Amino acid sequence: MTTAPTIELRTFTTLDPVRGDLLDVYADVRAPLLHLPNYAVTTFGERLDRHGTEPGFVAVLAYADDEPVGYAYGNTIERGDRYWQRTTPEPAEKYTERPALALKEIGVRPAWRKTGTARRIHDALLATTCDEMHVTLMVNPAAGDGKVHALYRSWGYKNIARSQPSPASPLLIVMVRAIR
Repeated sequence: MTTAPTIELRTFTTLDPVRGDLLDVYADVRAPLLHLPNYAVTTFGERLDRHGTEPGFVAVLAYADDEPVGYAYGNTIERGDRYWQRTTPEPAEKYTERPALALKEIGVRPAWRKTGTARRIHDALLATTCDEMHVTLMVNPAAGDGKVHALYRSWGYKNIARSQPSPASPLLIVMVRAIR
């Protein structure tokens, strides 16, 4: 890993001020996949708008020279949330008995990868939590030829289930780890 140049991390609890930045970074991060319906910018925008209205929405964006270079966002989920309802097998009660942070998206522009920026954004997002004991995410095991899944494992996440959030979505691995 190379050392990241100076970045500024900014935290937002509403979507409006950063929606454009999130869409711009997403389009760059997912450029090779944008032709697939589940990864299209319009599809992401629809998911983002829905996620932005869910309880506990929080986004952390990294800026370099006032330009967005990466992001992570999520929201609080509780037992019975559709996130958990789509998870097979049903997660252990220790993950659902208290609210959890669902990390919905994380992405870093290609030029900023392998600089530690993703981890800094991730850790800043987790630092915003109050009552949540666990963080969960879904990952496409094929992303980066398996490197993304391996990266999350190196951050302490473990596989607990599978999920297919929509018919256009690939089968994803649901991962979880303790926040503190």
